[in-house]
Amino acid sequence: MVRYYEDFAVGDSWTFGTRDVTAAEITDFARQFDPQPMHVDSEAASDGPFDGLIASGWHTAALSMRLLADGLFLDAAGRGGLGVDDLEWRTPLRPGDELTVDAEVVAREPLDDERGEVDFAVRTTNSDDEEVLSMVVKGLFARRDAED
Repeated sequence: MVRYYEDFAVGDSWTFGTRDVTAAEITDFARQFDPQPMHVDSEAASDGPFDGLIASGWHTAALSMRLLADGLFLDAAGRGGLGVDDLEWRTPLRPGDELTVDAEVVAREPLDDERGEVDFAVRTTNSDDEEVLSMVVKGLFARRDAED
């Protein structure tokens, strides 16, 4: 079922996941995009403030987006995004963690005859149900009547 703007209501919620995180993927991502010692060097990370290797926050955001895409956005009449508000990395993501994403519609607004905005409060948690990320994702979706 393709979801259009009209199919989202404030209060709708979903849970997506799970996704296991490995040390190899943490270091691979970080080498390309965020090569700080706490993300690429286990030994240096052990001596740092996080007591071990942690994922880049941007990696955590990318993994969260993948779970959202697979669980919701790929089956929707998406028309792009308007951005992210209130992005916070609350607890470090570590090798061996298993991610789950909860998303709730917190706002919706028609923009024109063809599109509407839907805002999702997103909460990503690890295996211990600790919040590793929170954000509000602002998405554009086609309106059903515009597809006729």
